[in-house]
Amino acid sequence: MSEAKEPEKLKLEKSGSDPKTNESAAKSASAPESSSDMRNAETLSVSDHGQVERADSASSQTETIEEQMLQLKAERDKYKEIALRSAADLDNYRKRMAREKDEAIRFANTSFLERLIPILDNFELGLQAAKAVGGQSAVVDGMSMVSRQLQDFLTGCGIETVDATGQPFNPNIHEAIAQEESAEVEEGRVIRQVRKGYRLKDRLVRPANVVVSKGVTVDKGSAKAGAAT
Repeated sequence: MSEAKEPEKLKLEKSGSDPKTNESAAKSASAPESSSDMRNAETLSVSDHGQVERADSASSQTETIEEQMLQLKAERDKYKEIALRSAADLDNYRKRMAREKDEAIRFANTSFLERLIPILDNFELGLQAAKAVGGQSAVVDGMSMVSRQLQDFLTGCGIETVDATGQPFNPNIHEAIAQEESAEVEEGRVIRQVRKGYRLKDRLVRPANVVVSKGVTVDKGSAKAGAAT
């Protein structure tokens, strides 16, 4: 009996199948697997965190680009409006300069004619005096010829006389120097013209000096007597 058990004991010692030894071996075998899983999990976590950061960075970059695009569009619209306004101002300036140039050409002789007209007035007064004193003579004929030439010259320059006698008083072209009662001319009309007025095309060079009718003044006593009769 003892001999039979002894070989079995020897077998157990040789095989080294101690339960405690087997358990520690199993733990040591499973430990590397657990640490490897933890490292894999940490690696996955870091990878996911990096992907989230890259996604946030891409989103922020997209928002920044959109903001820059909006800012560029706003600046484009602003400069476009400035360009359109400048073009309109330039066009208005060109039109104004063309209009002023045309007016300068049309009325270039205004100052010259303004100085010439008073000389013509005095010449006509001298002609009237010569007619009143000398009657129809060669001197009067010569002065009349010169007067006609001067009138033709003014007409050629675009000067027109303002016709005032018998016309309704117009403060734009007439200058009233007096008012008189008149039974022949109704109130508000020109009785006579004292000095000629002149107009260069559509611009008044000098207004006509006129006497305006204020009608007939009715005597209150006469009016009452007439009413009583």
